[in-house]
Amino acid sequence: MHAPVPADLQSLLAAMPKAELHIHIEGSLEPELIFQLARRNGVSLPYASVEDLRRAYAFSNLQSFLDIYYAGASVLLKEQDFYDMAWAYLQRARHDNVLRAEIFFDPQTHTARGVPMETVIGGLHRACTDAKNLGVDAELILCFLRHLSEEEAFDTLEQALPFRDRFIGVGLDSSEVGHPPEKFARVFAKCRQQGLHLVAHAGEEGPPEYIWAALDVLKVERIDHGVQSMKDPALVKRLAQDRIPLTVCPLSNLKLQVFPKLEQHNLRELLDAGLVATVNSDDPAYFGGYINANFLQTFAATGMDVRHAYQLARNSFEGSFAEPSAKKRYIERLDVEFAAA
Repeated sequence: MHAPVPADLQSLLAAMPKAELHIHIEGSLEPELIFQLARRNGVSLPYASVEDLRRAYAFSNLQSFLDIYYAGASVLLKEQDFYDMAWAYLQRARHDNVLRAEIFFDPQTHTARGVPMETVIGGLHRACTDAKNLGVDAELILCFLRHLSEEEAFDTLEQALPFRDRFIGVGLDSSEVGHPPEKFARVFAKCRQQGLHLVAHAGEEGPPEYIWAALDVLKVERIDHGVQSMKDPALVKRLAQDRIPLTVCPLSNLKLQVFPKLEQHNLRELLDAGLVATVNSDDPAYFGGYINANFLQTFAATGMDVRHAYQLARNSFEGSFAEPSAKKRYIERLDVEFAAA
C-alpha cells in the first residue's frame, strides 16, 4: 500500500483546471434523478427505492453494467429530462474544475424506445449552451452502439445529420468484445466526410488489435480507454509517436475488473511510456466517482506525484477538440495554478 496523498497534492488535484474527454452522459444519471424523472414521467422502475437501485450497482462485468444502464435510461422521455441529466453532470464538472467537457451520448438507447433524435440532442445541446454560464465549455459526441449493426449506425447518423451543428464528433461504445472496430468502417468513413471528429472505445476489455483497427481502419483521432496497449510494444511506440490521446477511466476499470486492484492500474506506466494519457470518469454514477475522485483515488493507489498531475491535466487539454486558442488559454490557467502551488 502507498502512503496517503499529501494534503497539498490533494488540494492541487481538486483545484487544477482539467478537461473531461470520456463521460457518458447517460452514465451520470444518479439514482435520485432516475426516481425523480420516473415520477415526473409516470415510469415504473423494477426497484423499490433509491437505496435498492444503488445496491443493484454491484455488477461484475461490462454486460451486467450495461443491463442496468439501459434500465436507468428508460426514464428519459422528454427534452427537459435530457437537459436535467446533462445539467446535473455539468454542475458537478464545474465543482471539479473541469473547463472543457466532451460529452458522449447514445441516441440509439433512446430512439429505440421511440424518443425522437431531436428531443435527445435538443435537451443535451441546450444544457451545453447554458454551461457557458458555469464557465464550462461543453460539446457533444454522438456514439454508435457497437453491439448493434452498422446499418443501424447509418440510420442513426441520418437521423442526426439535420442537427450536425450541435455535435462535434462520433464515437463507438457498448460491448467491446466480439464487436471489432472494422464492423463500423463504412459509417466512420462517412462521418469523416462530414468533417466530424472520430473517437472509439478500444482496448478496455478488447485486445491491442482493436486499437490498431480503430487507428488504421476507423482513422480515429483518440482512443477511449486503451489500457491494453501496454501488451504490444509496437503499438505503444505508434501511440507515443503519433501523440494519440488515451481517455483512461481508472475507477471504471476497477469496477469492471479490468484491473483487480487500483494499485495495479497501468496509468503511471502509460505516462512513463510517453503516451498522452488522461483521467476521466466514464459512467460516474455507476462506477463510484466523478473526475476528481478518479484523480484522488488513483494517485493514492499508485503513488503518482505533482509532475504526473500536471502532465495528465495538460494532456487533457491537448487531447481535446477545443480550438487552438482555447487550448492555449486552458494551459495558461493550468500553468498559473501550478506556479502558485
